[in-house]
Amino acid sequence: MWVRSARARIWRWLVDEIAHAPLEPILHPSTYRLVWIGVFTFMGHSIFGWFWHTGIPQPYENLQLRVGMAILSLLYLLPSVAKNPLSRQSGWVFGIATWIQLPWFFFYMYWMNGGNATWLSSVAAMILIYFHATDWRIASIGLISGAMAGWLTAGSVGAQDVQWVGATSSAVVISFSVIMGLMLGFSGANLRRTRLLNTLSTMGVMAHELRTPLATVNLMGDVLRNLAQNDLPESKRKKLEELSTRLQNLVRSMNRQIDTQISNAQLLRLPRDQLPIMAADLVADVLSNYPFRSSRERDCAQIHIHQDFCFLASRPLYEQVICNLIKNALHSLASVGPPPRPGALRIEVGMHHGKGRIAISDQGMGIPYDMQQRIFEPFFSTQKGAGNGLGLSFCKNVVETISNGQIGVYSEPARGAVFMIDLPVVTDPTAVAR
Repeated sequence: MWVRSARARIWRWLVDEIAHAPLEPILHPSTYRLVWIGVFTFMGHSIFGWFWHTGIPQPYENLQLRVGMAILSLLYLLPSVAKNPLSRQSGWVFGIATWIQLPWFFFYMYWMNGGNATWLSSVAAMILIYFHATDWRIASIGLISGAMAGWLTAGSVGAQDVQWVGATSSAVVISFSVIMGLMLGFSGANLRRTRLLNTLSTMGVMAHELRTPLATVNLMGDVLRNLAQNDLPESKRKKLEELSTRLQNLVRSMNRQIDTQISNAQLLRLPRDQLPIMAADLVADVLSNYPFRSSRERDCAQIHIHQDFCFLASRPLYEQVICNLIKNALHSLASVGPPPRPGALRIEVGMHHGKGRIAISDQGMGIPYDMQQRIFEPFFSTQKGAGNGLGLSFCKNVVETISNGQIGVYSEPARGAVFMIDLPVVTDPTAVAR
């Protein structure tokens, strides 16, 4: 029993660490870090190229190739890459440029120079640098593919004629460097995850503590509603009932926010419930229970069912996802100015390229182009001074982790935004339920 339990825990850890943990193509991403890496790499290739060509000549040092590597490092300094290091484009540019400059180039020179001491030590240092620069999973795959690509490239230009030196000892040194690199990657990933969990847990505790004063406010609403039942003039009775309704709607809205923040406190440990959910029922229930601030705000939201579908997920978590997207849409509409008209907020359910889609669109202020790549990052918010930057991060985590789905956005500034959730469809919900 103990062995089986330990095996299950190890397997769950491996799945969470390898499959579910988000990839980080650029570790500790920031503009200054990318600029520093670019300058450091450019200077490094320039200095070592001169040193191995003139100071301690290496037989197969290639000055033209060194210049190419130095120029390639300038990609890190491009404004489109350095100014937004968390974007997908920056991740791809950094990943490809780093793979060419580190594993491919170093292993190519290693094979070309017959595995001599100079390039053996250079490869060992490169491995640690590579694990320090990018996600350990990307680095592991990059090292394997880089070693093979470097070997094939070297073989194509005649490296088979180079005399090989110390194959066994070289393999031991390289293996040790890889193990140390993996340990560096594991420890760095665990440290970053622990810091995030501690921050989110603190926020979750603070959110939970708000329930006590909210319960008191809810009781005040009940008292006002009871007072309205007394023998009072019709005008006063309506005002008391209206005030009571507003208070209780406020409490309901705050409790939803508290539930979201508590779930945010478990961003990396979300329950993976797999129960069938009908998309049309989900959005209808969320919309009917949403605490709108006014009847005009309620009337602006409309549901359009093009084709219903079923998917597997946790219903409470997806209710929070839809609530978050509705709240953001209403905030965007309120920022425009005029009261929203009917249809200004649309929730559509249908099929798109074989997957179920829930789309929430608004005719609000839209999202600037330079922010659209960052809105799903934790603690990034377009609502200056109003948002905590966890709502959309929570939505992305739920959609991708619980249902293996995708969430994206299309927006034209000043013309609104559309958030699209694409989900794998379950064709036979009854079979899943059994």
